[in-house]
Amino acid sequence: MPLNVAVQMDPIERINIAGDSTFALLLEAQARGHRLFYYTPDRLSLSGVRVVAQAQPLEVRDVVGDHFSLGEARLMDLGEEIDVVLLRQDPPFDLAYVTTTHLLERIHPKTLVVNDPRSVRDAPEKLFVMHFPELMPPTLITRDRALIEAFRAEHGEVVMKPLYGNGGAAVFKVATKDPNFGSLFDLFSTTFREPWVVQRFLPRVSEGDKRIILVDGVAMGAVNRVPAENDIRSNMVRGGAARETDLTPREREICATIGPELKARGLIFVGIDVIDGNLTEINVTSPTGVRAIKRLGGPDLAAAIWDAIEAKRFGLPPR
Repeated sequence: MPLNVAVQMDPIERINIAGDSTFALLLEAQARGHRLFYYTPDRLSLSGVRVVAQAQPLEVRDVVGDHFSLGEARLMDLGEEIDVVLLRQDPPFDLAYVTTTHLLERIHPKTLVVNDPRSVRDAPEKLFVMHFPELMPPTLITRDRALIEAFRAEHGEVVMKPLYGNGGAAVFKVATKDPNFGSLFDLFSTTFREPWVVQRFLPRVSEGDKRIILVDGVAMGAVNRVPAENDIRSNMVRGGAARETDLTPREREICATIGPELKARGLIFVGIDVIDGNLTEINVTSPTGVRAIKRLGGPDLAAAIWDAIEAKRFGLPPR
């Protein structure tokens, strides 16, 4: 049975379709006969009790430079005319993002929002992961210099990064005795109002930062992202290289531990990051990795995600 599917995403003309997971989901939905509609977050509104968006019919093609066509925009009632909303705009996870979750929460689950907007709001990537400290490297979330100094004294080299950062931006390695630390602290203090993440540095990040995709709480595939030479950041947008990989027993243990909580929270599509057997992030806002995993010979996770969405929408077991 065809579904009306709306995607809330960043401008579609700007995406790199070769690695974009949202695009993979759209291709799969279209292949299944679902009708697609597109809008950007600024076109989402609350009109009385109605959640509406200026949305356009969308067709997608896996053709670089000619990957989409849009129809005429019209005001659509997402609670009445749409069956599924894909919440897929990229961070930053700021008040604008949070506001969209409040609006979309008003229509979920009658209109199935993926991922559950309340759970997205309540599970910021670098805070939600702190529910599982036994799976993580030592981690401190603070902007208190004395606590950071004590943490460095105990753990040696650390990584500092903004709590609501994304894509590897503003991630710094700080040496045990680092003359740049004072300046870095000042920079963070003036740039970021929220606390920062301070985490023990994991030297084996040079061997890769594994992105593991969980679908409805079950590990389905992974890609190992290897940092570029002379960089600690493995994000592919920062020059990291995608490599084929399998899950280790430790990684399967991590997934088995967190999976039930993800499922209970309605987080259907989640990407976790694991370095040397240590869980570092749980990505729920707009996870990536689907196309890279398939390109490297792994499973078609877009199909697995749509199986899970359809099962929830129709009340049927996954196919």
